[in-house]
Amino acid sequence: MSAPAYTPLPPLQGSARMWGTIALSAATFMNVLDSSIANVSLPAIAGDLGVSPNQGTWVITSFGVANAISLPLTGWLSQRFGQVRLFVTSVLLFVLTSWLCGLAPNMSVLIGLRAAQGFVAGPMMPLAQALLLSSYPPAMAGIAMALWAMTTLVAPVMGPLLGGWITDHTHWGWIFYINIPVGLLAGFITWTIFRKRETVTRKLPIDTVGLGLLVLAVGSLQIMLDKGKELDWFHSAEVTGLGIVAVIGFAFFIAWELTDDHPVVDLKLLKLRNFWTGTVAMAVAYSLFMGNLVLLPLWLQQFMGYTSTQAGMLMAPVGLFAIILSPVVGKNVTKFDPRALTTFAFVVFSLVLFMRSHFNTQANFGTVMIPTIVQGVAIAFFFIPLTSITLGGIPPEKIPSASGLSSFARMVGGSFGTSIAITIWQDRAAMHHAQLAELVNQGSSATASALQGFSAAGISSEQALSQINRMVDQQAFMLAANDVFYGSAIIFLLLIPFVWLSRPVRVGRTGGSQAADAAAGAH
Repeated sequence: MSAPAYTPLPPLQGSARMWGTIALSAATFMNVLDSSIANVSLPAIAGDLGVSPNQGTWVITSFGVANAISLPLTGWLSQRFGQVRLFVTSVLLFVLTSWLCGLAPNMSVLIGLRAAQGFVAGPMMPLAQALLLSSYPPAMAGIAMALWAMTTLVAPVMGPLLGGWITDHTHWGWIFYINIPVGLLAGFITWTIFRKRETVTRKLPIDTVGLGLLVLAVGSLQIMLDKGKELDWFHSAEVTGLGIVAVIGFAFFIAWELTDDHPVVDLKLLKLRNFWTGTVAMAVAYSLFMGNLVLLPLWLQQFMGYTSTQAGMLMAPVGLFAIILSPVVGKNVTKFDPRALTTFAFVVFSLVLFMRSHFNTQANFGTVMIPTIVQGVAIAFFFIPLTSITLGGIPPEKIPSASGLSSFARMVGGSFGTSIAITIWQDRAAMHHAQLAELVNQGSSATASALQGFSAAGISSEQALSQINRMVDQQAFMLAANDVFYGSAIIFLLLIPFVWLSRPVRVGRTGGSQAADAAAGAH
């Protein structure tokens, strides 16, 4: 069925454009904030709900996976119901699920509500881009996207700070409750300004079989990764069963999507060299980025004695250079080879992780913060050039599907990366603990000296051994974190040759037209 003819509406003017930009940016800010605000609050949430911090990471991964699954549906939903209606509905449902998350009585309910929150949040960011672009004349598209990008970069800076402060000073539920006034206001202003600018709707068939297989395969794989450590991996029938379901689900999903007339994910795009190299590089790099972003505050709070607020202050500077440099990179990306810019980003990421791999238990606040500040440079040179490679040379009519698929891969990569990083961290910590514990014995002069010191301080031998075990734990988890950081640094370097397999399309184009493509692609 061909789409009805659609004449673009004229751009908004004056205060309507200003308030429209504020409302759309606020909704985006709320969405991105929610993906980072819980990171530093995980130990508090896990402790309050009586589960381990490892199980607490489900609060992050359930949101990411559900968000990724709903992304491919955005195009179909926006054509079926209209961009404005879908955006406002998404914002209001996000507010509702945020409120319910704050009230969650146990971890199982919280994980289910976070998944619901992630699912309804899927359409928000791509539609915010699309509506923002429709508000500005084409010549100002670059400015519109720069304003939007600034919002998405400020939120990760504010997230850890706000999450840390809330966790230390009030109930963790407030990290979700703060979405309520922001969401209601953003939804009201958006509906007031944009309701007469609704897009054309049409009835399209939806690939329910493909969507069902996608949910089954991705969901099974994520649960397998999250529960693997707890259930001793493939020694458990449950983990083995989930793995088999995931493999069979993906096999049927691929076969179905390649033959369906209206696939929920257009896998034929993977025949394009630029697209598959860019998408794979983005998914792997983002999985490394997210895994380390969650691991660092966990390590600091559990084994280095940092409060949530202090951990948030250490994570926040990651956005400083990103905020300063991203508009510059976006404006000049067409003047340089995007592969070279991406290579620079990966080298900086690798350098940052290499610096972290040399941390020890004596590392002070400044030592831990320096790599975090430098990481902002990598972020600025990472997303824009890699997106340019991924979507370069794709026919305009295929850009929505292409952007949806690459965003899906990125979100799934982030969720899987978080689970894998925490699992490897705990496995390596157990190994280091065993090796270090071998050195604590009656024949060791260091052990004898430590026990004598504890005894002189009036501490019983049981308490002394408990203290020594705590020190061994601290060292083991520090060494394990170093292993994860070092391994991630190596993988970033190995990704560089892969990026150079692409053949970016070099066309002299303005930042505005590029931004327009990116936003069009998002939905």
